[in-house]
Amino acid sequence: MTATLEPLKKSFKAQMLEAREQAITASVNRLLSEKGFDAMTVDEVAAEVGIAKASLYKHFNSKEELACAAMVQAIQKAQGYLEDLNAQSADNTEAEFEGARTSVALYKLKASTRWTLQLKLAGQMPTLPSHNSSLRASLMASRPYMDGLMKVSDLLGAWIVQAQKEGFINAALPPITVLYTLYARACDPVVEFLKMSELHSNEEIIEMVMTTCFDGLMVRKTKAS
Repeated sequence: MTATLEPLKKSFKAQMLEAREQAITASVNRLLSEKGFDAMTVDEVAAEVGIAKASLYKHFNSKEELACAAMVQAIQKAQGYLEDLNAQSADNTEAEFEGARTSVALYKLKASTRWTLQLKLAGQMPTLPSHNSSLRASLMASRPYMDGLMKVSDLLGAWIVQAQKEGFINAALPPITVLYTLYARACDPVVEFLKMSELHSNEEIIEMVMTTCFDGLMVRKTKAS
C-alpha cells in the first residue's frame, strides 16, 4: 500500500513546487516590467508570493536566476505566438492588417510588434538593463532562453528579408538593424511616458508607436527633380 501511494505523494509535491515556481516567475515578470532589474529586490519577490526569502532561494539561487526564469518564460511565449502566426498565414501571399491588404511578411511583423506592445502596456513584458554582466552571463548560459531567442530571431529575420524583397521595408537597412528596432519596442520608454501622461488610451499609444516605427522603416520615395 505504501509503495503504491509513494509515487502519488511525489507527484503532488512536484506539482506544488511547480505551482510555486510559476507564482515566483509571474511575480518577477511583473516587477521587472514595472521597476526593471536593478530596482527589483529578492525581498519584494518573496513578499509578493507570500513565502520566506529562504524558501525562495530553494527554487532560485540568485536575483539573476529569477530574471533568467522570467525571460525564458517570455521568450517561449513569444516563440509560441510567432509560430502560430506563421502557421496561420503559411499558404497566403497577402493578408489584411488594420483593414488594408498587405504582404504576409509585413503583416506578421506588424502583428508581432502590436502583440509585444499590448503585453508591455499590460505589465507583462519584463524589462532588463542593456548592460549587466552577471545577468547577461545567466541568460547566455540558459539553453532554453538561447534556443528560444534564436528561433524568434530566425522567424522575424525571415519576415524582414521578405518584406524588404517586396519593397515594404527599406532594403538599404541591414536586416539586423530592423530586427533590433523591433526588439526595442519591448522596452521602449516612449510607451511608458505616454501611458504615464494619461492622455491616450492603450490602443492610441499602440497606434502611435506602430506608426513611428514602421513608417520609419518603409522605403522612401525620391522626389522627381
